[in-house]
Amino acid sequence: MLKLTYTENGFYLERLSNSLEEWVATRVTLSLRAGASLWVEPSTAAFLLPRDMPQLVELEKAVRQQEEIEGINLSICDTDYMEVSLKGTWMSSNPDGEEGVFVVSLCNSSCSGDSAHRMEFFLWKLWQESQTSVSAT
Repeated sequence: MLKLTYTENGFYLERLSNSLEEWVATRVTLSLRAGASLWVEPSTAAFLLPRDMPQLVELEKAVRQQEEIEGINLSICDTDYMEVSLKGTWMSSNPDGEEGVFVVSLCNSSCSGDSAHRMEFFLWKLWQESQTSVSAT
């Protein structure tokens, strides 16, 4: 499972070992016990990866070949960036807010899990590497 946390200063991507359902249920329970509002809805989130990353060729190939993986699309934005779009679940304390948490599992109903977990790990590593290259410039 991937978790994208959006704040006013940007976002952070994490890879979690929990199942999506388990994580969402825990978050909802926590909000209920705290008496806090929580909006949960299906949504799409996206992030950019620099197109000069050599591993993007591998990512494009993996996305095309994986029938078990769902909810991921790649699109070229411009000469510098590729957009990775994910279909998942958006959670926020404000229904119109831009801050919140987006969670996604790339495994569809017929998925054994291994290919989706590898893809999630690969996306997480690419994002980490892109952050390192951005902070180095």
